Amino acid sequence: MAAPMQVDEAVPGDSIDEGLYSRQLYVLGHEAMKKMATSNVLVVGMKGLGVEIAKNVALAGVKTVTIYDPSPVEIADLGTQFFLRQEDVGKPRAQVTAPRLAELNSYVPVKILEGSGEITPEMVAPYQVVVLTNATVAKQVEIDEFARSRGIYFIAADVRGLFGSVFNDFGNDFACVDPTGENPQSGMIVEVDEDEEGMVTCLDETRHGLEDGDFVTFSEVKGMEGLNGCEPRKVTVKGPYTFAIGDTRGLGTYKSGGIFTQVKMPKILHFKSLKESFTQPELFITDFAKWDRPATLHVGFQALSTFYEKAGHLPRPRNASDAASVISIAKEIHAAAGEGDLDEKVLEALSFQAQGDLSPMVAVIGGFVAQEVLKAVSAKFHPMQQNMYFDSLESLPTEVPTEADTQPIGSRYDGQIAVFGKKFQDKIANVKQFLVGSGAIGCEMLKNWSMMGLATGSDGIIHVTDLDTIEKSNLNRQFLFRAKDVGKFKAESAASAVAEMNPDLKGKILAHQDRVGPETEQQYGDDFFAAIDGVTNALDNVAARQYMDRRCVYYQKPLLESGTLGTKANTQVVVPFLTESYSSSQDPPEKSIPSCTVKNFPNAIEHTIQWAREAFDALFVNPPTTVNLYLSQPNFVETTLKSSGQHHDQLKQIEKYLVKDRPRSFEECIQWARMQYEQDYVNEIKQLLFNLPKDQVNSNGMPFWSGPKRAPDPLQFNIDNPLDLEYLIAAANLHAFNYGLKGERDPAFFRKVIESMDIPEFTPKSGVKIQVNENEPVAQDNDDDDIEAIVATLPPPASLAGFRLQPVDFEKDDDSNHHIDFITAASNLRAANYAITQADRHKTKLIAGKIIPAIATTTALAVGLVCLELYKMIDGKNKLEDYKNGFVNLALPFFGFSEPIAAAKQKYGETEWTLWDRFELDGNPTLQQFLDWFKENHQLEVQMVSSGVSMLWSSFVPAKKTADRMTMKMSELVEHVSKKPIPPWTKNLLVEVMVNDENDEDVEVPYVLVKI
Repeated sequence: MAAPMQVDEAVPGDSIDEGLYSRQLYVLGHEAMKKMATSNVLVVGMKGLGVEIAKNVALAGVKTVTIYDPSPVEIADLGTQFFLRQEDVGKPRAQVTAPRLAELNSYVPVKILEGSGEITPEMVAPYQVVVLTNATVAKQVEIDEFARSRGIYFIAADVRGLFGSVFNDFGNDFACVDPTGENPQSGMIVEVDEDEEGMVTCLDETRHGLEDGDFVTFSEVKGMEGLNGCEPRKVTVKGPYTFAIGDTRGLGTYKSGGIFTQVKMPKILHFKSLKESFTQPELFITDFAKWDRPATLHVGFQALSTFYEKAGHLPRPRNASDAASVISIAKEIHAAAGEGDLDEKVLEALSFQAQGDLSPMVAVIGGFVAQEVLKAVSAKFHPMQQNMYFDSLESLPTEVPTEADTQPIGSRYDGQIAVFGKKFQDKIANVKQFLVGSGAIGCEMLKNWSMMGLATGSDGIIHVTDLDTIEKSNLNRQFLFRAKDVGKFKAESAASAVAEMNPDLKGKILAHQDRVGPETEQQYGDDFFAAIDGVTNALDNVAARQYMDRRCVYYQKPLLESGTLGTKANTQVVVPFLTESYSSSQDPPEKSIPSCTVKNFPNAIEHTIQWAREAFDALFVNPPTTVNLYLSQPNFVETTLKSSGQHHDQLKQIEKYLVKDRPRSFEECIQWARMQYEQDYVNEIKQLLFNLPKDQVNSNGMPFWSGPKRAPDPLQFNIDNPLDLEYLIAAANLHAFNYGLKGERDPAFFRKVIESMDIPEFTPKSGVKIQVNENEPVAQDNDDDDIEAIVATLPPPASLAGFRLQPVDFEKDDDSNHHIDFITAASNLRAANYAITQADRHKTKLIAGKIIPAIATTTALAVGLVCLELYKMIDGKNKLEDYKNGFVNLALPFFGFSEPIAAAKQKYGETEWTLWDRFELDGNPTLQQFLDWFKENHQLEVQMVSSGVSMLWSSFVPAKKTADRMTMKMSELVEHVSKKPIPPWTKNLLVEVMVNDENDEDVEVPYVLVKI
């Protein structure tokens, strides 16, 4: 067994900066991040791949990152190493890189390992993880043998053109504490057999989601109490709703209730040394369409190293004799160790591209390796075992470059030219792209584009738009931004940052601050889309993605789409006339919680958080908004009384917030908060138990309070209970904010106010309706208060001229504003009512704030995959099998690639069409000409014509109306029917038609574009 790893103890009281690491904490958790904060990582080699790994590890937050690379900067390094500048050429790589890496995260010191020449074993001794890039095989073996003997985790990685390789060695016994990173399953049970097998049945056909070999423990079981808090028991799955836990005899006879919870058990992994792996590799497959390729590349990468040691340089770009040498070396290595055949075409390509260095490949391998480093130091997620070979040969242009075209020209793009050639480099330089969004994905995209030299030519241009400004929580993964940029516009900051990385982009990136949507179609309209080649989405919501997708279909432009969620990422290519569009397939809708569960019968912390989030709006957002409408809209009462069934509630709200409960001092806000506590956690519960006592039985004789229905208990207010005090402080301060009163946090002040209060005794009312299941109507509490009487007591708005309340605007990332504090306290008090396990502020913020977990490693990898597809789009590839949609989960790790789905075909007559097709009519025809055109050109009889929500004409419109409309031009007709002018910048109308063919059958046809 290797010697134990030396780890510096964390400084006591070291806490994690939740503001900075918020989104990543939801991926890794506090435990893993605390382990990371005691780990020192060494990255050897500071070309593109090395710096990408170091960047991602520094953003993630380890104790220190040390870099080693005394070699001088060469001009070609600038094509992937984004922290190098023209003036650094000739200086030692590590020395110029370190200060720029250090800016990424103030919590992670970046150190330079001093030395000259190649790295030696003694130099890596102080570190917990060592990553080798750009090293020979002999050097990798030497360092791995030493690292293995010292319990240091070892990773070797390289990128050669469109090929990448990674090798992991985490020692003989590596304990992985959480192989998947998925939340533990839990659920309610209704039966446990008392026998040898111990079959457990779940409530109401709810799938348990467990797999064979998982472990579970139990709580709240009645009868078979011996299961509660038991040592984790191994599961054998019997069906989707049942599983067995082994012998349950002697634990008591099961009566009712119970919750199972999955327990994550550590998994022990064994790694081979690099030396052993040469002859017995454990190959990790990244693309099942190329499952035989890793074996060839396993030998190929060894052959490149041998060639380098003999020749003193890597094989030259597209040089046939060098390639022949590499192939013959590979055959020798293979003859000694391997079985099966080598793919010589692949070996030749590897040799041709060995001097190539591509930013998108660096991003894919660099994002992947950085996550493996984090796995090594945190034991969270399953490491890759053990050899990975990844390639994107299909990104090569259809017209293969010549040897002469791939020779270095002394430019920063030489690494890319070595693979694609100078001719294709010019194509890349003259691309016109629209990047929508400049957050995490947007930053990585611009970095890759600047390294590739995208849009640096005379015809090239990049438009980037984002309406957001930079927040502190962005800095952990939007690496173009620094602390000094907080508050600035994202698009502008990102554009200027990448123009620094590659000065060829100065003046080539136009930053906008607009949301893309119907309201900005004047700006992003016909002229704008006519002048771009394609769109890349870097968005964080589905609605905006679908909108951009519709625009791309309308303008027949290609779209590159990607998204991440924690360690998962997906990429999609949308190519006009070839693939389906983004909106063609949809995710299943999110599960919603039934309202009766939230209101009366919560059984999980998610239910009480939802209740607290709704209470937040009902107390601090909606009533002040309603009061402001009353004060500002002249005849608000009349219109409200007429318009809605809600008028009674709204008027009572105005009366309450403007007259009855309007506080004049902060003391009164505290009293209000104390009464709100009494109402929600005492009186409401007493009323519920008055209607449905704990011993209530259903018509079938079963207890009402059983299964998912947990019987609540009213709380007893106690100012010495920290939770009660937290609730009071947050609620009183938010109420004070509504009225512009100064708040206070001093507990002594609260205590003084509370002690002088008398709380009236509550008596439950008869005749209150309670919604027991989802199908019953929601109970309305319309007291018999006379509406006229309420209106009469309201002060006339004129008497309060200029007075307004301040509704609270929910903001989850500001820790001083009491928002998440209130929701956490309110949710946990309700959880106390129902004996549900409470959640800390961190978990509450995730659920209430609907936060998308995110980490830099996944983003870097996803964007790399997108840019590998962008090469294909620039080349104009037009076959489905040329493109790949990707799905990756770095936690498992898993890569899946598939061809995009073809656009679905439909047919009228003999004509096939897809969503990319349409009819086009020029010259703003009249309605009569429009109908005739279909008849004459397509033998189709139009039955109905519409545009947007306006029906322009149909066969059953009265003759008089029809006669009027037939002579109108289409644009006049649209204005006439919709009663709205067409905006002056509109050049085309979208018109939908329903048509019949010659046999009078109705047929589906594309939409019509009428040019006006």
